[in-house]
Amino acid sequence: MMIRKSIVIVLIYLAGLTPGFSQEFLGNIQIQPQGVEGVDPSVFSNMETTIFEFMNNRVWSTYNFKVEERIEFTMVITINEVQGSDIFKGSINLVLQRPVYGADYNSVVINLVDSDVRFEFIPHQTMVYSDGTYSSNLTSILAYYAYLMLGLDFDTYSLEGGTQFYEKAMAVVTSAQNSNEKGWQAFEGPRNRYQLIENLMNPSYSELRALLYEYHLKGLDIMSNDLIGGRAVVGKSLKYLKNVYNKRSGLYMLQVITEAKRDEIIKIFTKASPAEKVDMINIMKEVDPPNGTRYEAVNK
Repeated sequence: MMIRKSIVIVLIYLAGLTPGFSQEFLGNIQIQPQGVEGVDPSVFSNMETTIFEFMNNRVWSTYNFKVEERIEFTMVITINEVQGSDIFKGSINLVLQRPVYGADYNSVVINLVDSDVRFEFIPHQTMVYSDGTYSSNLTSILAYYAYLMLGLDFDTYSLEGGTQFYEKAMAVVTSAQNSNEKGWQAFEGPRNRYQLIENLMNPSYSELRALLYEYHLKGLDIMSNDLIGGRAVVGKSLKYLKNVYNKRSGLYMLQVITEAKRDEIIKIFTKASPAEKVDMINIMKEVDPPNGTRYEAVNK
């Protein structure tokens, strides 16, 4: 993966070559109805299949991905209310993973919950989406997360390499402004789709993107060959979290990254030197105070 993305970036940005087209995602889609009665189960199975095909079979970029290089994610859509026969309400749990070079291990990049989702779904109806237009809340939400995941994935291989995809995600947000559906407007609160992409595109918080790059490409990806050197880079990259925290402690994207990386950080530093452990604990206790004791456990 590291080799693949490096080659892609060089070809596109330096040589100006145009790659071929292929599907980017290898996503696992799960529909989980909870407490929903009076709905034929086939509706949910068809929903699962339709969303799976929309996310995995559609071409979202001009980059050429080999089958084994597709981006892996899991999307769990929990349905807890049905209005009428075709309006569904619930939440989305999205987990994006990235393989670590030279290791049989996938690192979780984000693990987030979109808790206020409402959409229309008619079984066996083709899902239609076109960039720059709003046709339905479901297709817009799915397109938004597709571009968000592409941006995050590319950011882990090249410094700010995902910008073009964040721009596309923001375009989805813009097209949905008049939809009257929740999650798209800035004024709704600090934790929604608008805020997430705004955080990533805001230059004031660019250190989060620097962390995504250094933590993964220069840290995790070299640990199989240089455990101490890779761990040192991971430790240094955590300072980016602290810097952003000092600017805005409640930043949504900061919380998303911290939630996704907490267990991994603890595991990485369990066998670190005493000095490295102290540095990590001091940073993460400040950035993630409710879980301070979990970081301190690396000393036991």
